[in-house]
Amino acid sequence: MLSACTVLGTLGQAHTLHKPAVTLANTYSLDKQINLNDYWASEKLDGVRGYWTGTRMLTRQGNIIHIPQALQNQLPATALDGELWIARNTFERISALIRRKKTTYREWSHAHHSVSYKVFDLPHHQGTFDQRLKALGTLYSQSQPQNAFWQPVKQFKVANHKELMAQLKTIEDLGGEGLMLHKGDSLYHTTRNNDLLKVKSFDDAEATVIAHLPGKGKYTGMLGAIRVINTQGEAFNIGTGFSDAERAAPPPIGSIITYKYYGRTHKGIPKFASYLRVRHAVTGNAPSMRGSSE
Repeated sequence: MLSACTVLGTLGQAHTLHKPAVTLANTYSLDKQINLNDYWASEKLDGVRGYWTGTRMLTRQGNIIHIPQALQNQLPATALDGELWIARNTFERISALIRRKKTTYREWSHAHHSVSYKVFDLPHHQGTFDQRLKALGTLYSQSQPQNAFWQPVKQFKVANHKELMAQLKTIEDLGGEGLMLHKGDSLYHTTRNNDLLKVKSFDDAEATVIAHLPGKGKYTGMLGAIRVINTQGEAFNIGTGFSDAERAAPPPIGSIITYKYYGRTHKGIPKFASYLRVRHAVTGNAPSMRGSSE
């Protein structure tokens, strides 16, 4: 089964190059503290990972993202690793935009939802993350013009676990996904380990919608739950997290959705799974549930 990242990297793309070797994150354990003085913290942005080779932008799968030339001209001739991002809770907009083969400058730079390239690393730099951050800041300060399209991601320090949790709550209250922790003395490598950690108050994952289950009571004629299958091949129902509008027009069958959960049952099924958002919608409109017994 294709993951959401795979789908995003394959649909709407005309050319595929070699997959870029990027660093990947483990999950920070909320009950097993680390020495946070060794790490930089930043907001975890819910956008599309973009790897700039120095000449073109690629997805994690090595597919070309077609950026308008005027914006591409603003990027430096060096490799960058970052996130193409609009704002919190706008993943659907950016994912739809990057899947298109032809886009305009106005679509990327609209006053109310302009795309930013938030850069968090220099893949070809041989130094530690501390050194790479300094080099990234210098690179940005030398860019002409300094513009709204690309900027380094804001990095900050936290003193301890309590302060980290306070920062996490602030971000989540604002609608953000969570935080990232990057170890200051780490080199850029492409294995998944504890040099890079994601911090969230819940787990999340992707699953494919395989059925719509009808609602009862106040949800009669609307969606009651969706049945999904995740990347581990586990099928289960998700009946919470939907607005009334989403119950009236639920994610189409075949769509990939993101759900959150809190641990797993003894059978390995995600506990308290709740709908978050569509990660990738199949072509076509979601069917209305009103007046339907589907």
